[in-house]
Amino acid sequence: MCNLVPVALTVGANKIVPTISIPYPLGNPATSKEEQYELRMHLVKIALNALTDDVKEQTVYRVN
Repeated sequence: MCNLVPVALTVGANKIVPTISIPYPLGNPATSKEEQYELRMHLVKIALNALTDDVKEQTVYRVN
């Protein structure tokens, strides 16, 4: 999980799950606690699924 996808690609990370922003990678403090919880759960589920994928090249996962 990272918020600077171009940097992750440059250093050769093979599985990249984009996050929200630099100061708040897994949330947005302007939203309600419920919305933040749902967003975090969504991102973590994507990241956990990425761990089980067998990739042959760099992969950037869609989070939308």
